[in-house]
Amino acid sequence: MSERFDFTGDELAPAYRAAVDAIEAGDLVVLPTDTVYGIAADAFKADAVQRLLDAKGRGRDMPPPVLISVVESLDALATDVPEDGRKLCREFWPGPLTVICHAQSSLMWDLGETQGTVALRVPDHENTRELLSRTGPLAVSSANKSGQAAALDVYDAEEQLGESVAVYLDGGEATGGQPSTIVDITGDTPRVVRIGALSLEQLRAVVPEVATDPDEKPSEDEKAAEHEKPEDEKPAEDEKPAEDEKPAEDEKPAEERAEAKPAEAKPTEEPAEASNEGGEKTTDSDVRPAD
Repeated sequence: MSERFDFTGDELAPAYRAAVDAIEAGDLVVLPTDTVYGIAADAFKADAVQRLLDAKGRGRDMPPPVLISVVESLDALATDVPEDGRKLCREFWPGPLTVICHAQSSLMWDLGETQGTVALRVPDHENTRELLSRTGPLAVSSANKSGQAAALDVYDAEEQLGESVAVYLDGGEATGGQPSTIVDITGDTPRVVRIGALSLEQLRAVVPEVATDPDEKPSEDEKAAEHEKPEDEKPAEDEKPAEDEKPAEDEKPAEERAEAKPAEAKPTEEPAEASNEGGEKTTDSDVRPAD
């Protein structure tokens, strides 16, 4: 039988106690974060992690990220973290940044088919970080059935996940609304895997070398910028010589020039076509672990 607790205000003791007891028992807890609601399990209990995947209807090929309470826990769970990756973590933690790192080989956990990596995040939610300080690292994915929208309040999460979750923590409506941005820092250059609450521009303001995944769909801001390219970036239009740069035409008799002009005068067609090239692309909210 699921229980729901108020996770706001000063009377948090019963909520913390129930959530810690559930995690220690290998059960699932739904909790608020700064982005969306998450479904959590003890990261070091393989059966609990499998229960989380089953509740979402997700396979082991999509392992959940791990939430930690402080930036200092990064080196306890990850290894070979590059300096650019550390810069991103220092700047955006706590916050909506998930980083994929090489996992410490000594850790006794089974999050799924991770290929030796782990996705880590410090959420910008004070009560949830306090809970994490009591439970230790938690495997946390967005609180929704796979393929459905991530829950923004505890009631939506409860409707989707039902009795598969032991404890629901009601922190009100999630203020972020977007999942975290995921960056792979296992290589020499940080690489964006998914754009979420943090934009590419924000990341590059800290680490200019941040690369994008070829399959990553552009954010709304990036698509808008694409439509606002200056005219000199449109070679199809600008490579046409100006009227006064066409000596071959000027040498023709006047009647030939008059006949030639209608064929080249298409003042509106090309701009119209260019403006229609960037149709809206939908983003799959369930690509890679959501939050």
